[in-house]
Amino acid sequence: MRASNERLHLGNYEGALRVWIELQDKYEMFCMVADWHSLTTLRAGQAFDVGRNSLEIAKDYVAAGLDPEKCAIFIQSHVPEHAELHLALSMVAGLGKLERVPTFKEKKDDLGAEQQVSYGLLGYPVLQAADILLYKPYGVPVGKDQAPHLEVSREIGRSFNSMFGVEVFPEFVNIIDQDELRSKLPGLDADENGVLRKMSKSYDNCIYLSETPDETAKKIKSAFTTPTKLKKTDPGIPEGCAVCQYLKVYSPDWQTAWDEDRAGIRGCMQSKTECIEVINEYLRPMRERRAALGDDEIREILRVGAEKARERAKMTMDEVRAAMKLA
Repeated sequence: MRASNERLHLGNYEGALRVWIELQDKYEMFCMVADWHSLTTLRAGQAFDVGRNSLEIAKDYVAAGLDPEKCAIFIQSHVPEHAELHLALSMVAGLGKLERVPTFKEKKDDLGAEQQVSYGLLGYPVLQAADILLYKPYGVPVGKDQAPHLEVSREIGRSFNSMFGVEVFPEFVNIIDQDELRSKLPGLDADENGVLRKMSKSYDNCIYLSETPDETAKKIKSAFTTPTKLKKTDPGIPEGCAVCQYLKVYSPDWQTAWDEDRAGIRGCMQSKTECIEVINEYLRPMRERRAALGDDEIREILRVGAEKARERAKMTMDEVRAAMKLA
């Protein structure tokens, strides 16, 4: 399992991290901070401290509940076998297939015509396949929107096995239970049509796990609500209100809040005040654990995690080199 080298937000927690925490008691897990992946869309002149970001993501992992005694937490570049397997798999990954990956087209468009597209961006699925196949997993937990990416990794593994006539990489499954996931959290804003957008760093509409209660409060106060609800007595549409969507997930009294909003007996500020309270209380234990984590402590956790990961990775690479008849 991996996370990109960006600050983790509430959507990341509900959509992935919370499930990982539950799975660590059922499986041997490898939880990676993907620092190499974060460089694939790097723009010229962009200030970006990969090392610092990696430490902060690792703190989010531990603060949220991943236990380094139960799973290996490490940084991608600290296990060089990821890069070696990426190179090996690049020999069997078809160029046409990589160019047709939807996320490549999207990221290429995001960069714009003035920005040169790197091989790193095109080869992102190959490195992702290496991240997965290196540990010969039984399964990988991802949401439905990420399931197609798993299939690309499976195809690359099959291509390697077929090319060299050895079953090095077994098939793996998606082990996430979709029924365990909470409602998909929207961002704090809406698009030009008034439709709530997904929570995404690129939209700058996130509630981050590492931010302060005051920062969270400021964001929620400016969050998107029913645009036609100008007065308290105006009827609201909770299904299209970001604040009401958060109340549905985090407040035990959300149904009452929705009914009052719809009936025009609740104002947006009341909903925002309650939303601030419930989300800050929900994040409070994580924030307290995070504040107690020092850089030295997290670096030691990452060092030990990388050692565990390399033990498994080296065994896989021995098989890969033997299959490729490398000396």
